[in-house]
Amino acid sequence: MRICRFNDDSLGLVLGDTVADVSSVLAGAGTVPAWPMPAGDWLIKNLESLKAPVREAAKSARRFPVDEVIFRSPVANPTKIIAAPVNYLAHQSEVNADKAVNFGTQVKTIESAGLFLKANSSLVGASEGVRLRRDDRRHDHEGELVVIIGKRGRDIAEADALDHVAAYAVGLDMTARGPEERSLRKSLDTYSVVGPWLTTPDEVADPDDLDLTLCVNGEVRQRTNTSRMIFGTRRLIAYASSFYTLYPGDILFTGTPDGVARVNPGDEMFVKIESVGAMTVKVLP
Repeated sequence: MRICRFNDDSLGLVLGDTVADVSSVLAGAGTVPAWPMPAGDWLIKNLESLKAPVREAAKSARRFPVDEVIFRSPVANPTKIIAAPVNYLAHQSEVNADKAVNFGTQVKTIESAGLFLKANSSLVGASEGVRLRRDDRRHDHEGELVVIIGKRGRDIAEADALDHVAAYAVGLDMTARGPEERSLRKSLDTYSVVGPWLTTPDEVADPDDLDLTLCVNGEVRQRTNTSRMIFGTRRLIAYASSFYTLYPGDILFTGTPDGVARVNPGDEMFVKIESVGAMTVKVLP
């Protein structure tokens, strides 16, 4: 199942090259909690119980062509965006070889560097595009598999980690190069692109064996398989939960492979992950 948030916060089910507007299921889903809202994204928390109504509503729902809708971030209210810094050895090698990226520091892998957080205000959907800021900086693309947490958990065992996954998505962890901490340079507005929809786990046989490709203006720049991650998906979830309580809707960027490079206004980025989806994201002028 592929579920999206599109146009003016409508709920959609992606069926082939169309999006069925199934927003009607939300009207019968009970009252959304009032302030103060409990931690977590309400839709993701209730996603499992909404699946059957969504399928039923789609039978008679109005449909829109996929290429005519505006895809918003499929998660509206994550409590946090967690990201893995250097989770591919080949990426570590390229970063340490390029002073324009490492700024004179020896970049360590996730095993030493741990995780970092990105501001929720940086979150956008595929159709909203990336708007570069800080003209004095180089800005790079980083294509990644994104994991959406489905239920609350802390100190989760690796063996149980995938039980806490609501869905997967395609991600772009945009980066402004510089000497500051990652959390600052990667938290600019529009620098966390997630989408174009949520793909539920039943459609993804193994998140640690997925082909990933990123192109800019038709040129292939990144190509890998998630089997090359240093921390696989299960280990990432377990590791994150040993520091943070994970809530429904929390977003986990799993790390980017080698091939990161500069983008400029007017560029068009295309990211595809096997079984999960593909999205085209414009670098806005």
